[in-house]
Amino acid sequence: MDSPLALLALVSHFAFVLAGLLIYAVGTHARGQRRHPSAALAWVLTIALLPYVGLPLYLLLGTRKFARPSHILQHTMPALRPQEDGLQACAIATLDGMGLAPPATSRQVRFHADGQAAWDGLAILINSAREQLDISTFVLGNDALGQRVARLLSERAAAGVRVRLLLDSVGSWRTSVMLVRQLRAAGVQVHWFMPLLHNPLRGRVNLRNHRKLAIADGRRLWSGGRNLAAEYFNGEPRQKPWIDLSFTLAGALAAQAQDLFDSHWRYSRGPRVADDNPPTPAAQESPEQATPGYPDQTLTQMVPSGPDQAEDTFYGLLLTLLFRAERRVLAVTPYFVPDDSLLTALCLAARRGVQVELVVPARSNHRLADIARARALRDLVAAGGQVRLAPGMVHAKAVVVDDGVALTGSLNIDSRSLFLNFELMVAFYGSEDIEAVTQWIDGNFHDLPLHQPAPPSLLRDIAEGLVRWLGFQI
Repeated sequence: MDSPLALLALVSHFAFVLAGLLIYAVGTHARGQRRHPSAALAWVLTIALLPYVGLPLYLLLGTRKFARPSHILQHTMPALRPQEDGLQACAIATLDGMGLAPPATSRQVRFHADGQAAWDGLAILINSAREQLDISTFVLGNDALGQRVARLLSERAAAGVRVRLLLDSVGSWRTSVMLVRQLRAAGVQVHWFMPLLHNPLRGRVNLRNHRKLAIADGRRLWSGGRNLAAEYFNGEPRQKPWIDLSFTLAGALAAQAQDLFDSHWRYSRGPRVADDNPPTPAAQESPEQATPGYPDQTLTQMVPSGPDQAEDTFYGLLLTLLFRAERRVLAVTPYFVPDDSLLTALCLAARRGVQVELVVPARSNHRLADIARARALRDLVAAGGQVRLAPGMVHAKAVVVDDGVALTGSLNIDSRSLFLNFELMVAFYGSEDIEAVTQWIDGNFHDLPLHQPAPPSLLRDIAEGLVRWLGFQI
């Protein structure tokens, strides 16, 4: 009696495994997911070895891309020859080849040296809105700063400004329900980005909106790495603020950011209201409205990355810049878990004599990320790169290559940010902007001692590998 039942159970188990692998293969191909090899291997092994866990996880977390690559490239600029036209032209051509908008002139660019400057810039932008104000954040703190933001938004709504607030449903899970009710009662439209319990079988639960945007009248933009919580600005009692970087600017990039926000608003699943359709875009400011003392020809380019982009845009740009680097690469990130290709590009740059400098916090707010990064840090130092560990929490995201391109925004150098999250970086091509980011990095971190990693024990090495492998999709 037991033998036929055991055989049937075994056959059923293998049939379930095969069905799971078939669902994965068909879903990946049909939706054009083009997974990273490490991610593909992780999914296949998980479904094969743990099918009753792996298949439900795949159905919940398996989507990586909404947009699919076009088979016909529509270039918006003439073909460039990088060997003749330099690093900036190479970066622009790379982004053009991936279908992104060309560089545009920005005005009134200001980088915020600390949390107080960042708050001042945000408050000025919010108060400047006359017709519409749109804010997207991963975290809205359940703290005094969150209350200050809510008061400003409520005041703008009371003044007749159309105010929309988009909160990521995972990042802002601790946001006060009472605060959201107060905002809605004041006339602020609040939506949640991809709630976890809304049709989770679409496979989008794992795709989080990590972009930080505040847009006034489609003309002025506040962005960067800061969430709207106390630790990102001035901290709380007995707590030092995190080191972070944000910026404000005016010009065409604000209009492009408006388009991004509108697309996220359509993805969201908040309450429907009568005026929920995207507003008519605000007219662009004329050049004579620019603030005196700021250059009118600061060249910038928006680099959105994530499921709404057919290509892994920032990842491709970063690889291009690293292979083209000749003198110096500066990088600041809270979490450093690069894939093998990105780590190889960094190490090769260091081996050929490029000064590669990486700044990460000695201990971040994510312990697993600190474990997963250890192997990559050892490889980079062994290749001749310089690693500095900051004593406090560093949440800034910035890269400068050869004094030719500066990049800053919301994207961390880890697999989640590079391949899963909705992220936003901005490329700055103006010499004054590049110098400002470089001085900010050097001023905050240049005096830190160089990190000399110790060889790991066997158990530690195994643990690092497991965390790195299992955490790729987390």
